Amino acid sequence: MKRSGVYFLGFVVLIIGLLAGLAKAGVLASIGAGWTVIGVVILLGIGLIYAVSNSGTRDNVIIDKDKN
Repeated sequence: MKRSGVYFLGFVVLIIGLLAGLAKAGVLASIGAGWTVIGVVILLGIGLIYAVSNSGTRDNVIIDKDKN
């Protein structure tokens, strides 16, 4: 698995842990299922953005115009 996949998997595990903690504390019952799903989707999107932006190497491309 690539580094971005491992990062995203770790982020999903983090979200699951946060949800479990909020459910145990009774916070999720007062928020409601709709807002919980919206929050999870937003967090997954943020995790996916960070995973993709931190993956791979960034190489500079040098164009030699004198070669003909």
